[in-house]
Amino acid sequence: MVLTAVIFVGGYFFLRAAYHLSEPTPFTQEIILIVLGTIATVLITAILLNKQTEVELTKEQNIKFIELKSSIYLDLFDYLEKMLQHPEISERDVVELQFLTHKLAISASPDVLNQYQNLLKVFSRSIGDHHFDYRERTDLHQALAQLTVQIRRDLIGDLDLESHFSRREIERQVMENNATTSRTYDRYHPSKEG
Repeated sequence: MVLTAVIFVGGYFFLRAAYHLSEPTPFTQEIILIVLGTIATVLITAILLNKQTEVELTKEQNIKFIELKSSIYLDLFDYLEKMLQHPEISERDVVELQFLTHKLAISASPDVLNQYQNLLKVFSRSIGDHHFDYRERTDLHQALAQLTVQIRRDLIGDLDLESHFSRREIERQVMENNATTSRTYDRYHPSKEG
């Protein structure tokens, strides 16, 4: 950087001196002005390209980070779906949850981590007898719906702010959708446990 500055300043003074020395011959002065203009154009173009490259790299990093978050969030949803489909919970299932927790710690927003803690509390209370009963499933789905709201804010919150729905309306809709699917489950399984 220092070398570039020295060359730039030295080159400027050299071209300035050459311009004044060539004053008796206007054609030489024009050539020096062309060289000076070309150098200025190259420098400006280099600065703009450097800035554009920096912006592109930042954009690419943001895209990769969102892809990582999305992947981890989907892994969590797949895990919970698998847990709720099979009533028995094994030690392997608990270990898998521990690793999902560490993955979330890498990229999740603080709001997601906070809501995830609530889900973990419900999950932890529910596995005392190594299976989920009806009430535990309902509590887990409720906690998952609240977590889903935070995940949505984390991934697409800016887009939601641009829509004509408020955050509160979106949250209400997510919770309402959860309640509707719970009622559907109730109709499918009329005999509830516990």
